Amino acid sequence: MTSPSVQQLTFAVVVVVVTAAFVWLLIPFFGAVLWAVILALLFNPLQRRLVALFGGRRGVAAGVSVLACICIVVIPGSMILASLAQEATGLYQRISDRDFNPAEILTRAQEALPGYLRELLPTFNLESLKDVGQRLASVLGQASQTIAARAVSIGQGTAQFFISLGVMLYVLFFLFRDGGALSNQIRRTSPLSPHHTDSILGKFSDVVQATVKGNVIIALIQGAIGGVTFWLLGIEGALLWGVLMAMLSLVPAVGALLVWGPTAVYLLLTGAYLKGAILLGVGTFVIGLIDNVLRPPLVGKGTRLPDYVVLVSTLGGLSLFGVNGFVIGPLIAALFVAVWSLLAQDRNHGDV
Repeated sequence: MTSPSVQQLTFAVVVVVVTAAFVWLLIPFFGAVLWAVILALLFNPLQRRLVALFGGRRGVAAGVSVLACICIVVIPGSMILASLAQEATGLYQRISDRDFNPAEILTRAQEALPGYLRELLPTFNLESLKDVGQRLASVLGQASQTIAARAVSIGQGTAQFFISLGVMLYVLFFLFRDGGALSNQIRRTSPLSPHHTDSILGKFSDVVQATVKGNVIIALIQGAIGGVTFWLLGIEGALLWGVLMAMLSLVPAVGALLVWGPTAVYLLLTGAYLKGAILLGVGTFVIGLIDNVLRPPLVGKGTRLPDYVVLVSTLGGLSLFGVNGFVIGPLIAALFVAVWSLLAQDRNHGDV
């Protein structure tokens, strides 16, 4: 007869194997499920209000909440994606037709430099800025071609994109409708103590909301200000650069500076002093100030992580998981801190 300890060990192995197999099945739709969970957390206050408004009919409220997500997130995102594809295609065409030649532009900029600055170029292993311009043209051409190709393929409706979108909306509906019951079920079946389970689930919710809301708000503000500034200054591809600034602003500390900084320097070197000064002022005192002022309370306060941990975990997440990494990176870091804090508390109380 099998002993109880062997039965428990065997059952634990079965649980681990089945759970790992289930996670393996979800990997192709990892992004869809992740964003369904994120949207469910972000729009949960709306769902609660709608449940009360519809007299407790959670299914109806969930349907309206999903419709709100489509109108607020999916449709605007698709429109921006289509415009981005158009501008990226135009930029690639201009580079291919030599209408936009960074090598020639930087050569003119080098000629406009004072003599003592030109003498410093060899110090940085730069005999001429023309070579830099040629490499820059190659990078811009490849980047714009990649952006255009990917955006157009998504806009034209690849099967994988629509399947992932359908999975996200389908899962989102049931998370809205049954999210409370699912959360209670996780708490009841968790092998951790109720205190540990509540702490970890609470940290998960706080970090996701703080990271997404904070980063998205900052990205939208910085991208909008940067794009509008580029448009007012007559810089072509303003929408493309604005979207690029919004995407790069997901990286703390540097972010949008990687776009407006070189552009301001180029304008100053080519003699457009007023435009360069305006862009430099807007970038430094508006775009940069927004990042320094809003990121700590919106992101750092919710995650309760030091700024350098947020920076490193975000960069690590982006390198490992792509665009989803700006959520996953800080989430892993925050859970790491939370778990070790719980362990320290248990040791202090003699529970471990």
